[in-house]
Amino acid sequence: MSPPAQQEDVYQTVNPTTAEIQKSFPYTSDSEVSNAIETAQKCYDNTWRQSSIADRAKVVSRAAALLKENLEMHAQFITLEMGKHIDQARWEVSVSSDILQYYAENAESFLKPYTIPKEKATVYSEPVGVILAIEPWNYPYYQLARVAGPQLMAGNVLLLKPAPSTPQCALAFAKAFEDAGAPKGAYTNIFSTIAQVNTLIDDFRVRGVCLTGSERAGASVAERAGRNLKKVVLELGGSDPVLVLEDADLEGSLSPCIMGRLLGMGQSCAASKRFIIVGQERGDAFVKGLTAGLAGLQPGEPTESSTTIGPLASQRGLDLLLDQISKAVEHGAKVVAGGKRIARPGFYVEPTIITNITPENPLFQQETFGPVFSVYTVASEAEAITLANATKFGLGASVYSADEERALRVSKLLDCGMVFINAPAWTSPEMPWGGVKNSGFGRELGGELGIAEFINKKLVRTP
Repeated sequence: MSPPAQQEDVYQTVNPTTAEIQKSFPYTSDSEVSNAIETAQKCYDNTWRQSSIADRAKVVSRAAALLKENLEMHAQFITLEMGKHIDQARWEVSVSSDILQYYAENAESFLKPYTIPKEKATVYSEPVGVILAIEPWNYPYYQLARVAGPQLMAGNVLLLKPAPSTPQCALAFAKAFEDAGAPKGAYTNIFSTIAQVNTLIDDFRVRGVCLTGSERAGASVAERAGRNLKKVVLELGGSDPVLVLEDADLEGSLSPCIMGRLLGMGQSCAASKRFIIVGQERGDAFVKGLTAGLAGLQPGEPTESSTTIGPLASQRGLDLLLDQISKAVEHGAKVVAGGKRIARPGFYVEPTIITNITPENPLFQQETFGPVFSVYTVASEAEAITLANATKFGLGASVYSADEERALRVSKLLDCGMVFINAPAWTSPEMPWGGVKNSGFGRELGGELGIAEFINKKLVRTP
């Protein structure tokens, strides 16, 4: 996911519905960071890597159970700190628990050695050591679980740097592992500065780095890790296209398209973002239906299930989105609906439909992190595919068609890591998550794929 950066000068909870600061937290000091890496390395050497998969599973499984046992508390933290609708926050906690439980139950099969009989050799899956994870604010539990589930079960230990705007989520997630009996150093939350992160990447004891965030952050981390000969896994956002082919049920596609864009108020890397409709008349009908579908939405408190428009997570994110809309219009785009800040406290913005976006328009290549529907009309399937691929991003895509075989054929021509047919993006522990091009590289989740990113496949051959 590629959310706009939050303030790096303080770790604090700012309520997005009121813009009021709720709670602030001090940085982890340099000495505390030094102690954290030392404790993590000792835990890895002397305890965690030596433990059986079954013993690791007891801890990870118990942490999963604690998340669900205290689901409402955790969901309230998400809604408080980044404004996510409470029902979506509950889902996030639930799926995070499911990820931990999935790897607790299946890691043994993923890590099972295999033999090469002809060579009298065996390949073993072994951990590599301390992993540094740098995670964003928009999915403050799910992002942590995507790393913690597979990598703790692999026998690695984790240093987790959360986003400065979701500190209470990070602390609560870490507390679940502490209460589950994780030894000190297995999972360590650090409220670090960027300078401290750089120091950790330079430290030989950190053997791998994973980051979900902006292209700029990913490039910086990858460059530094590369100089230190360390593997990285990066997920850097997307501008996911939605292809509505001429045989698709146009009316039936509207609801999932709206849902796919407004999940997390559009603050998701794999949210539906660019809507490419085949046929001018159908394009006009899609915009008309989209306008009608958004007209009935009302802003409200994200803690209430009846709310249909929640806030964005921050003032910075709101300002960036409004600036993108303004510049798009300056370059000839047309705002069909919305486009303005909602007149109420907090960081609310109207769901916005934009058309007439040319390749010269800056919006053509930008990722919008909020409820902006960029709508394009093309004359053919071939044009739709070309437009879908005309971006530096390559995370996910959706294809809507009445012919599943046709949709499958089109999906193979899209430059991305994930395609969803007749549906918006979805996630589960079993499905790999990641992209190509500037959306990053490597995979999380997906069973063995995610757990293998930071594994040493050790060959042992006998005479």
